Amino acid sequence: MVRDEFREVRLIVSESNEGYPAACNKGILASAGRYILILNPDTIVEPDAIKTALTFMRSHPEAGAAGAMMTDGSGIFLPESKRGFPSPLTSLFRFTGMWKLFRRSAFFNAYYLGHLPENEICKADILTGAFMLIRRDALDRAGLFDTAFFMYGEDIDLCWRIRKAGYSNYYLPDVRITHFKGQSALQNEESSLRHFYGAMKIFASKHMGPGWHLPVKAGVTLIESGALISLRIRRLIKK
Repeated sequence: MVRDEFREVRLIVSESNEGYPAACNKGILASAGRYILILNPDTIVEPDAIKTALTFMRSHPEAGAAGAMMTDGSGIFLPESKRGFPSPLTSLFRFTGMWKLFRRSAFFNAYYLGHLPENEICKADILTGAFMLIRRDALDRAGLFDTAFFMYGEDIDLCWRIRKAGYSNYYLPDVRITHFKGQSALQNEESSLRHFYGAMKIFASKHMGPGWHLPVKAGVTLIESGALISLRIRRLIKK
């Protein structure tokens, strides 16, 4: 269909499913522009979104990447549009749900930068890979997506490496997309859970000190076990 109806598009077909980061890297390596847009397939992009993001990047040379304000299919704001670095304490508040009790707290909701308004431009440690406009110069310094990740976590890892390379990441509320998130993951929930928690372990090993990454990985394993048990119980109840 793409070949027939969009002949101006260069279509790259993989022989096998190597994972989301590997697929993105193939597209990046085949591209030649000064800016690269990473975009999930389960999104609707508003007409001026890409133009608005490009205008911002061109006027802010320190910007390594720009992200969008995301809403779900019901129009509800998705807090993962802007995120802070997932430190052990920040992640604890996120996974225990404590952040929901203090949504505007810079301490309890640092994961989603809850103290920063959704309608204002701000710097964010982490953007979402559902829509990420990246400066090629920043990508050249930070490196491509890490293919140790299969799906989940690759955007967090890349954003943090862009920060470490000396650039800033920006959340842009005027750049808007609808993200029907999780639709592909629903096809195989158990596999998706394993990839999700596996990505956390990889990130902890790469970016947390030796005194932290082992306890964090142990905690993630415990949470993963609970999530898998919960999933299997729900399946049994449905039967």
